[in-house]
Amino acid sequence: MKKFLSITAALLALPFICGAQSYVPAEENLKARAEFAGDKFGIFLHWGIYSMFGQGEWYLNREGVLHSEYSKAASGFYPAGFDAAAWVSAIKASGAKYICFTTRHHDGFSMFHTAQSPYNIVDATPFGRDVLKELADECHKQGIRLHLYYSHLDWGRDDYPQGRTGLTTGRDASKADWDSYYNFMNAQLTELLTGYGEIGSIWFDGHWDHDQDAVPFDWRLEEQYRLIHSLQPACLVANNHHITPYEGEDFQIFERDLPGENKAGLSGQDVSALPLETCETMNGMWGYKVVDQNYKSVPEIVRLLVGAAGKGANLLLNIGPQPDGRLPQTALDRLAGVGKWIDKYGDTIYGTTAGDVPEQPWGVTTRKGDRLFVHVFDAKVKEVFLPLDCKVKSAVDFSTGSKVQFDSCRHGLHVEVPASDETDRVIELRVG
Repeated sequence: MKKFLSITAALLALPFICGAQSYVPAEENLKARAEFAGDKFGIFLHWGIYSMFGQGEWYLNREGVLHSEYSKAASGFYPAGFDAAAWVSAIKASGAKYICFTTRHHDGFSMFHTAQSPYNIVDATPFGRDVLKELADECHKQGIRLHLYYSHLDWGRDDYPQGRTGLTTGRDASKADWDSYYNFMNAQLTELLTGYGEIGSIWFDGHWDHDQDAVPFDWRLEEQYRLIHSLQPACLVANNHHITPYEGEDFQIFERDLPGENKAGLSGQDVSALPLETCETMNGMWGYKVVDQNYKSVPEIVRLLVGAAGKGANLLLNIGPQPDGRLPQTALDRLAGVGKWIDKYGDTIYGTTAGDVPEQPWGVTTRKGDRLFVHVFDAKVKEVFLPLDCKVKSAVDFSTGSKVQFDSCRHGLHVEVPASDETDRVIELRVG
């Protein structure tokens, strides 16, 4: 097992784009990458003053609202039901290993106490509490890693250079000043990485706002990534830009698709050698939308989680907290249901890599050392064929420990699938 982990760490350190590499991940960073790759399950939390409108996190842009009017909502934001301990406890019980929290979304409102702008949850609201500090303290207390989402774009600040979104929010484009905005971002990132303890990752979003510029926009990412790694070497950097990873990024994001898929039209990029993560919503929206009750069922979430693991990726599953600061009850019910499944089957996804057999119509495989887990989603399947060239020593029903019949042939292995009403029928093979 020790040899397997060392090989995994070496793979995580491989160059992921062509050409010479000036970014050399620190030892702490490589260790964090390996731990992140083994976590497999995280919870995304999209929360801001947009929750007050109940129309999702893009309300300011989508409805043509003036930022000067939208920002007035901050004076009425009082999430009396916010309880960091309750959030973290429910998420931990679900089996998730980390939380990614939106510190500043595209609307520009900071959900932490920042000295860089009064437009933040402490200075601009009657609530007056730093919810990020409370969440960070509780995550550290309960042993849940905290990752921080940070928007590269801003629909309210005049100094942010106009991109392809936020065209109707009333900003004065003549005041665009990239140096000013870039310094503002880096000052906020410094606050986040020096005032809230150990941070698992900075999760960037918004790069795509300038993807249609006639002249490629210089985000100065190398310098920004270097700042992050200098402040916390183990802090991972990722960017939801929907393209091949840039140098300095530590894991690769896929939005609403598993790696190698592009059903949503946002994930056409190649799959890199970096650790992988796919982000998806529990219902339809990222931020709270009052009419959106289209929640995925527990079996759907389990299949999504296992499907991601079968491709060597983590699942970052989103919840949009309510304006009162509570997690929606349906979301809590789903977390509890997933937690029951993970209590029983977590060993088949935590710490695993993609299995020897790629995704099949019936399901996927995951691997941990000499253990190969066969996950069968299709309830009608009674036998699967595995094109394996390794020796199989034994096969058991993971749920019961009972032996499973298998027959080797020239091209692989035929394995009997035990009858069961489980969402995911798992067979454990010992291979050599």
